[in-house]
Amino acid sequence: MTGDNWRERRRALQEGDPAETRRAARLLDMLGTEDRDDEEIEAEHRASRLAAAREYAPDARLDEELQLRLTGPDTDGGGLRFQWGDALLEPVEHMISVAAGTPVQLELTGISAGSTVVHARPITAPTDSSQPDALGAPATSAAAMGLGTLTTLLDAVESEHDIREWARLFDAVEAVSRALSRYELDLGVTWYDAEGRMRRARLTERGRRYVKRLRETKDRDQEITISGRVTELRESGLVKVKTGTAKNSPAYDVRFEDPGELLRMRPGLGDNVHFRVRFRQQLDSMGIARSTEYTYIGPAAEQTSLPLEP
Repeated sequence: MTGDNWRERRRALQEGDPAETRRAARLLDMLGTEDRDDEEIEAEHRASRLAAAREYAPDARLDEELQLRLTGPDTDGGGLRFQWGDALLEPVEHMISVAAGTPVQLELTGISAGSTVVHARPITAPTDSSQPDALGAPATSAAAMGLGTLTTLLDAVESEHDIREWARLFDAVEAVSRALSRYELDLGVTWYDAEGRMRRARLTERGRRYVKRLRETKDRDQEITISGRVTELRESGLVKVKTGTAKNSPAYDVRFEDPGELLRMRPGLGDNVHFRVRFRQQLDSMGIARSTEYTYIGPAAEQTSLPLEP
């Protein structure tokens, strides 16, 4: 018997009975459960089970479990709508994989009420018993490493702290944030690891607003010279310039704001050109370039005159 239901029954017994109130208060002080929630109590139970199991099997471990708690206007019934699952489950799996630095596959094991609580576990590959760990201890799973990093990041997001050290995770977190915003949902992430420990974090409206602000971009311009061969021409005013002869040489799409200017220059495929261009990057607050463009300004100083139409 754990959680709010247990506490509610204890409180109901207190009403109108001062003696019972005192006895209940002493009991709650002794057990120390009044300020704990269901997840903390479950973590303690798991740790106790592991300690008991290790009395007989020192290398015993618990099954890992991930709980995703969705809260919002439509979650009181405890069900998982198909559209929520489509929008959230794969992005969450991808987010954990990016945090782990390796693919992590999850499988759904159940759904319970308490808002909507999704229970999942990592799919583990069979181990080769002929190759024991060199130190005699099981390695930390990829899922555990990913959830450790992810919960730390989500705590920083919720606190609106600098998260640039996790820049590689930002796109994955943003995808989940967008999906949550679409359905007005908050996400609670709770991870129970094989050693009886618990990690948890949340992504609420506050965190989602912060992610959105970080995603806003500003322009950064600089003038550069692009020299190379013309490999593509479009009437819309775009020229592809390849800067070397090797197959993997960089190529740039240079756009002319006035397509007529490109027509008057009459460049041909294979011609060597030297362009002064405006290189514009749109950078978000993480320093990630969200878009780049190259706009023609004029001929570079070393460019020879191209024939113009008489």
